[in-house]
Amino acid sequence: MVSSHLDILELSASTYAHSPLFRSPQLNSSGGVDAWRTITYHQFLRDVELFARHWTRTFRNGGVPSRSVVGLWLSGFTYTDVLHIYGISRAGYIPQLFSIRLPNPTVVYELLHKAGASVLVYDPSFESIIGNCPLPIHRALSSENINFVDEPILDLPSIHDDDETAFIFHTSGSTSGSPKLVQCSYRWLQTVINKSYIISQPHSTNRQDVTVFIGSMCHIAQTFSKFRFSRFRLLHLIVFRSVFIGTLQHGSCVVQPTTLNFSSEELMDMMLRCDLNRLNQFGSFLGKHLQNSRQDPKLLSFLTSLDEVVYTGVPLSDEDEQWAFKNGIKLRNLFGSTEVGGMLLSGGHEKNPALLRPLENTSYAFVPTGPTQADVVHQSTSALYELIILADSPDCPDVSLRHADGNFHTGDLFQEVVPGWYISRGRDDDWIKSENSLRCDTKAIEDNARRTCGNLIAECIVVGSGRPSPVLFVEPSVDMDHNKLKKEIIRKTRHFHSRRYLHERITSVNMIVVVPWQTLPRTATKGNIRRKAVEEAFKTKLDHIFSQTST
Repeated sequence: MVSSHLDILELSASTYAHSPLFRSPQLNSSGGVDAWRTITYHQFLRDVELFARHWTRTFRNGGVPSRSVVGLWLSGFTYTDVLHIYGISRAGYIPQLFSIRLPNPTVVYELLHKAGASVLVYDPSFESIIGNCPLPIHRALSSENINFVDEPILDLPSIHDDDETAFIFHTSGSTSGSPKLVQCSYRWLQTVINKSYIISQPHSTNRQDVTVFIGSMCHIAQTFSKFRFSRFRLLHLIVFRSVFIGTLQHGSCVVQPTTLNFSSEELMDMMLRCDLNRLNQFGSFLGKHLQNSRQDPKLLSFLTSLDEVVYTGVPLSDEDEQWAFKNGIKLRNLFGSTEVGGMLLSGGHEKNPALLRPLENTSYAFVPTGPTQADVVHQSTSALYELIILADSPDCPDVSLRHADGNFHTGDLFQEVVPGWYISRGRDDDWIKSENSLRCDTKAIEDNARRTCGNLIAECIVVGSGRPSPVLFVEPSVDMDHNKLKKEIIRKTRHFHSRRYLHERITSVNMIVVVPWQTLPRTATKGNIRRKAVEEAFKTKLDHIFSQTST
């Protein structure tokens, strides 16, 4: 029998009725945390059922049949948001979740239409832009303090068709100007439940595990696991609901910080007053704590005392990762994606804790993308393998997202360091082929530029597909003469490029293009710069650069 998130909730609320499930901050007038409010498992179940009764009456009065798709355009960060999502699911409807980072209502309306949604529930902050929605709309309640509604709710049904849809999400990246729908069946959800049970097992039976919100409930990442998701495709995908599924199964607790990018001081406060023992954060946020810990022995001591520190979304720099390992921080990384969930987990290799291997009970293939092992003479031309989720793998996503061969092609590239153990080498679109068909790792160049020139560069991207060498496009963060800026970037990155092949180097100011802030084309949802779109938009500029260098 397939279990659902609602089955897990009812069982956990019975088993751990009076244990804390949520800790939420109570703020003072200056924005500091006066206290951390406790919400128990029993209270959460009661609140979910209260919201289910509210939405059952609302939708019945509006003629919305059971099992209809209901769009929820929420932030996904508050306790009330969690109640709306679980309450609507408990009422017998299929939540279609939108991130607050989709600011264009037209995109939301198109995705509602594609999913066959019957109604939209929206966050009050969207009141001014909700516009002419083609569906009936309902303003989401802004507080969990609602009056009891004497409306019966359905018993939890047994799931006989595990291909039925439980949730509908969307990818955090855009294709042709719009995210793709990600339909999650009960079969897929059961796989997530199984994964999160294993991955989220407490390190000690003598105390309750306490973790922290990592992202929005409107993204698969927060919904279904608590570990690393491919780049930022989880967007903020890439993590509360998998965290949450694992939390529920083990009677654990989750803390809601004042902001996702919480300070190191707030981190230590959560450890002291909420007994936080497992930290989950996007790499960009965790990196700040690691940097602070270099000058703060107390913070370092707090970090090393955690049972586990897991980063997601944006990779940590090699420097930060090695610092963590050398100083005894129990760092782990679960690599995954919006469509699949967690796929590879680090931390099990006895000699190199950074290496990844596939999770148990999955069926994956690593398919060579170009050079063979005989070509391995340099990191950037080592054999690369694309991760393929095979059709028989229980976490293979909906058929609408698969390729013609029936499998799901992730686009994520890896090197096999030792048999069965891998390191991530970015996504397929992080690599370009130069004029002579040699591969160039653009992400490595971008990461180095951001690390060495972070005070000068607001954003950057490397292009040059089919060109003799890569070109770095920069949006500056300082008001500085462009020629001086280019020379400074060359100076700061010289050592990095001196160790690369000729076709990978940027050693001339002619190969740097400085453009105004927000000039480079971006995706509609996350605002990521689109490499191919930059190539197309600045084709004339690139042609001119290489015509000058060839004369």
